[in-house]
Amino acid sequence: MKKNILDIIDKVDKIYENPKCELNFNSNYELLVAVILSAQCTDKRVNIVTSELFKNYNTPEKMITLPQEQLEAIIRPCGFFHNKASHILECSKDLVQKHNGEVPNNKKELKALAGVGEKTANVVLSMAFKVPAIAVDTHVFRVSNRLGLADAKDVEHTQKDLEKNLPKDKWIKFHYALVLHGRYVCKSQRPLCSECELSGLCKYYKSKNKI
Repeated sequence: MKKNILDIIDKVDKIYENPKCELNFNSNYELLVAVILSAQCTDKRVNIVTSELFKNYNTPEKMITLPQEQLEAIIRPCGFFHNKASHILECSKDLVQKHNGEVPNNKKELKALAGVGEKTANVVLSMAFKVPAIAVDTHVFRVSNRLGLADAKDVEHTQKDLEKNLPKDKWIKFHYALVLHGRYVCKSQRPLCSECELSGLCKYYKSKNKI
């Protein structure tokens, strides 16, 4: 493994000792619904919506009693509420009918659920079941490529690069560390390079400053 990648891994470990998902949830099902809602929406807004939604509809059995129009009204602030409501209800029905109301613990069955793609499945696997997985959202994509942990033009190949370049026992921690770093430091339009503790190791920073 390249020395620079090892140095980045060591530095990130020290900066983010215990990074965590910022979505609020109290069960695997709540996590799954929250991740579906988080697509193109901030965790902060999702938490506001789910704080109300989960008061009465925090299991798949309860969720499927909710008319889609009513669910759409509740989750409207998260955006794309029609598709998300449809996915949540279809997913909940599948959980009840095919999985005894339990969220499955393997990627194949997770991805067979409505609204669950690679990223959502990996978040659930890593957070709910502690299965090593890397979920590549916009933050992970941006930060990993800027740092040089990946060299890819799409999410799929970024995930493959990270899986290749990071020790498997670091996958879960690094996913959340990169999310937090992208959310608060390595921002899309105006990255806070002057405040970033990783700038000395960053490919993007070096290219911009011709180091």
